[in-house]
Amino acid sequence: MIIKMINITFPDKTVRQFEAGVTPLDIAKSISEGLARNVLSAKVNGVMWDAMRPVNEDAEIQLFTWNDPEGKATVWHSSAHLMAEAIEQLYTGVKFGIGPSIENGFYYDVDFGENVITEEDLAKIEKRMMELAHEKQAFERIDVSKAEALKHFTDKGDEYKQELISELEDGTITYYKTGTFTDLCRGPHIPDTSCIKAIKLLSIAGAYWRGDEKRKQLTRIYGITFLKKKELEEYLVLLEEAKKRDHRKLGKELELFMFSEMVGKGLPMWLPKGTALRLRLQEFLTKIQKQYGYEQVMTPHIGNKQLYVTSGHWDHYGHDSFQPITTPEEGEVYLLKPMNCPHHCMIYKWQPRSYKDLPLRLAEFGTVYRYEQSGELHGLTRVRSFTQDDAHIFCRPDQVKDEFIRVMEIIEIIFKALNFENFEAQISLRDPEDTEKYVGTDENWERAEAAIVEACKEKGLPAVVEYGEAAFYGPKLDFMVKDALGRRWQLGTIQVDYNLPERFDLTYIGSDNEKHRPVMIHRAPFGSMERFVAVLLEHCAGDFPLWLTPDQVMILPVSEKYHEHAEKLNEMLKRNEIRTLIDMRSEKIGRKIRDAEMKKVPYMLIVGEKEMNENSVSVRKHGQGDLGSMSAEEFVAFIDKQVKEEQKIK
Repeated sequence: MIIKMINITFPDKTVRQFEAGVTPLDIAKSISEGLARNVLSAKVNGVMWDAMRPVNEDAEIQLFTWNDPEGKATVWHSSAHLMAEAIEQLYTGVKFGIGPSIENGFYYDVDFGENVITEEDLAKIEKRMMELAHEKQAFERIDVSKAEALKHFTDKGDEYKQELISELEDGTITYYKTGTFTDLCRGPHIPDTSCIKAIKLLSIAGAYWRGDEKRKQLTRIYGITFLKKKELEEYLVLLEEAKKRDHRKLGKELELFMFSEMVGKGLPMWLPKGTALRLRLQEFLTKIQKQYGYEQVMTPHIGNKQLYVTSGHWDHYGHDSFQPITTPEEGEVYLLKPMNCPHHCMIYKWQPRSYKDLPLRLAEFGTVYRYEQSGELHGLTRVRSFTQDDAHIFCRPDQVKDEFIRVMEIIEIIFKALNFENFEAQISLRDPEDTEKYVGTDENWERAEAAIVEACKEKGLPAVVEYGEAAFYGPKLDFMVKDALGRRWQLGTIQVDYNLPERFDLTYIGSDNEKHRPVMIHRAPFGSMERFVAVLLEHCAGDFPLWLTPDQVMILPVSEKYHEHAEKLNEMLKRNEIRTLIDMRSEKIGRKIRDAEMKKVPYMLIVGEKEMNENSVSVRKHGQGDLGSMSAEEFVAFIDKQVKEEQKIK
């Protein structure tokens, strides 16, 4: 009998030979028993793979443990199956939609039929999940034909799985069986359930089948699992802290923004303090942009449908847009603006451009509108109306890399000023296996992708590469920020675009007196004002940097006797552009201090007999306490210095 040997290439490019049929778990054992105990899944030739699934051909392989995002995702997807098994055993007549892993945990969409499920039932499901996990149930992968799969779920009366199967190609369909539960799934899964040591079902929500409000609403159950009980305990502490920092809660307490059903779902309204904070962010970026040669423009909130057909946004975003607006004029159709870039293309095109005019940098705080499903709306992070700190740079091909680097510098300035010190870059490229969903030539895509990679190398910025994450019109560099709780948020983005200039026939006259096509760079350091403020609010828990906070100083007169002096001090501070409030209430000074602390006012100035006579202030800092006494003039200089240091203004 001839034994077939295959070559296995590891991430460090070393190659070892194994017998065909070897599993990723076997390969891990050949390295060390410790690694084998921790391997949860693998990637084989770029495809996610079960640790117990045989490999029969030469392959490149990566092994994943709990320390890898892919390893966690495998555990959490397997946990979704475990939850579904528990639910199926506890409730009769249930049907299942989809049950993916998410960034922190998993969910499953369930049709409970006649059963009524509440938050109180989660503990019962958790208990059954834990019992099943202790049984060390294996996950078995089974290849099935389309006809077999349809018959199985037709017999079960599960129309959701039938619909999913109807869209799949025969020969590509697999089941996963664990215990008494069989599910349509491509995998991968953990070898067995015994590694799951801690389970917490977190919440219940409604979710329309396939996100369609016209279809049945299912019950979505969110959960999370861990390999150690201690990790779950730590996560729950973190979750409690996240609740305290929830931007919706803090936004209400600090009087920053509001929503109204009467106005409409997902349409935020900024209150005076929130508006002032947002305008300061805009002023800060505007000042930086001016230094970097940007010009401000303003464009309408609507545009002719043909504008977005030409740009390609209608084909790619039309289903996420508000319904078209028709006018009394026959054939005239408008859209609420889903993007600013087509408008900026028309500003570029309104007059002839020379190579000497480039780069042309157009900036706008432009409000755009997208019809997010109501079930996906979430505070300021998912809304239907949001303002992008948008800019579009039109430049020559030889200017792309330098312009890209200049945008990276702007983003770094902003992140430093707002204490986002922990961030990483992600180069988002198109999916090489599915290029049809992107517009433009291969040549332009290759040039654009190369410019981003070279810019990152020149700046010394480490970046991970993600295929399939590019915009439909070009690759991009996304900045992924970790907040104070370690959560990742995508904020700033830079995109290189050779395609919109083609679609709008944008040109410039070169030094050779011939027409040439400019390159377009899309850029938004904040991303959107709404999302950025939400992330910032949760990151700093409402303790904004001094330059940004709505109220910088609270003056606390010890008694009514010192109100007049407090008012004079207030006027003096405001003349020096320090944002102040006075607490004139007839309360004890201790109560006033506690209330100012609750409102997260950075500095408190205690004013009594000594301070009035000496024209001084007794300074307290939020969260730190007494800083001592200084003259009013010294305090103004102290605040001015701190603000400039925070904004990194020279």
